[in-house]
Amino acid sequence: MLAMQRAVEGLTVHPDVVLVDGNHLPKLIMPAQAIIKGDSKIKAISAASILAKVARDRIMLDLAESYPHFSFKQHKGYGTQQHIAEITEYGVLDIHRKSFNPIRTMLLK
Repeated sequence: MLAMQRAVEGLTVHPDVVLVDGNHLPKLIMPAQAIIKGDSKIKAISAASILAKVARDRIMLDLAESYPHFSFKQHKGYGTQQHIAEITEYGVLDIHRKSFNPIRTMLLK
């Protein structure tokens, strides 16, 4: 939510309304609407979702070079069984999202 809030606040063009895919909204100063399954209902959300995935995949490919023990080229950082096994074997990295439940649970142990 914080990343979404920061992204919207960093825009040079201020939208009249922010459409969010999901059922939660970040704290914003302009009107916003959460739309469950928004990526299948709103073309702009679909396009944003594709752009975000492509950007994330590129980041994961770059991280694969820095962290060769993790198979980021294959799982792109998603919580697959392979990725969870790698975290269990090699530990949590600074780049891992600590709010992601399997990692949060590992860190609490």
